[in-house]
Amino acid sequence: MTFYDRQTARLRTLPPMATDLLVVAAVALFTGPDVAVNEPPYRQADWFTWLLLAVSLPALVWRRRWPVQVAAVTGAACAAWALYGHIGELLNLPTIVALYTVAVQGDRRRTLWTGLVASLASGAVALRIGHDVVDPQGLPVLEMLWPLVPLLLGEAVRTRRQLLAEYAAQAARAEEDREREAVRRVREERVRIARELHDVVAHTVTAMTVQAGVALEAFEVKPAVARQAMRQVRDSGKEAVRELRATVTVLREREDDTIEPTPGLARLPGLVGRFAGSGVEITLRQGADADGLPPVVELAAYRIVQEALTNVVRHSGARHAVVSVNRQGSGLSVEIRDDGSPPQAPGMPGGFGLLGMRERAVAAGGTLEHGVMDGGGYRVRAVLPADGSLEEERS
Repeated sequence: MTFYDRQTARLRTLPPMATDLLVVAAVALFTGPDVAVNEPPYRQADWFTWLLLAVSLPALVWRRRWPVQVAAVTGAACAAWALYGHIGELLNLPTIVALYTVAVQGDRRRTLWTGLVASLASGAVALRIGHDVVDPQGLPVLEMLWPLVPLLLGEAVRTRRQLLAEYAAQAARAEEDREREAVRRVREERVRIARELHDVVAHTVTAMTVQAGVALEAFEVKPAVARQAMRQVRDSGKEAVRELRATVTVLREREDDTIEPTPGLARLPGLVGRFAGSGVEITLRQGADADGLPPVVELAAYRIVQEALTNVVRHSGARHAVVSVNRQGSGLSVEIRDDGSPPQAPGMPGGFGLLGMRERAVAAGGTLEHGVMDGGGYRVRAVLPADGSLEEERS
């Protein structure tokens, strides 16, 4: 911060009236001695000269409220001094302060009009006193320029203040934009975490419930089947713990933690196997050309299949379901068909299955459609970009 800026900042902390009185005192300190100069044979330092000073100085107190009127009063007093024959170097100081205030508190249009009137008036006075005064202050052309100096200075200061205010407003807007972006990212992260937890917990609890039911029914008549079902319950629980740990590890962001790989298409057979004994015969048709996809696409496909099968087992009452995962041109097609009734839970309060699948497909740059098939049953189909490129940002 420059010396001028520091002094200006200190003056701005003062009350406006105190600042105006300081300005009046400073002008009086410099103009008063010039008024008191008496050079014979001119009529100087008499009652009329002091009267003009007594009018000019108090007028400066009101320069903030009526800048143009104060400039007119001080300018008239300055012209009266010159026409009266009192020639001084600092008699125009009150007018300079008033003209500066006109420019610094107004606009460019007012500054231009004020400068035009002040220059013409000063030139006319110079022409008049050039015939009556032996040693006039200067040529008319030069006298027309001095009123422009305080106006230009005030215009420069006002423009600088406007630029600083604009920069401050831009900085405030940028800070608000950063805060909104941070809030948006936090909200998106919360949705992502909620979606992950929903997929893991809902699927795992469904699979464990199905296998626990199988074990309960076969506990006495088919102990081997019961043991196998309980092993499946144990494996499902371990899988859920691993996925939850991976999610929590990402939130911690600790470098010394080992992050489990995200689920992909290679784990679809194990996913389908968890539903064994659920009463739904699930067939997996996975093309060999569906390998080597970006992790974001594989994760989206895995979660969509996971959620769709969970809905089939829990809500559809289907007997058969088919999961198809294949390349189609530059995209990956993920389709789940069943012969049951449409799932009702996603449309009920608290149901987020279909919503979560759609969000995952859109997040990967793809699309998702679902609905009842013509021959009966229900279908969920997602098309994801095989290269993992996101679609253009939507408003």
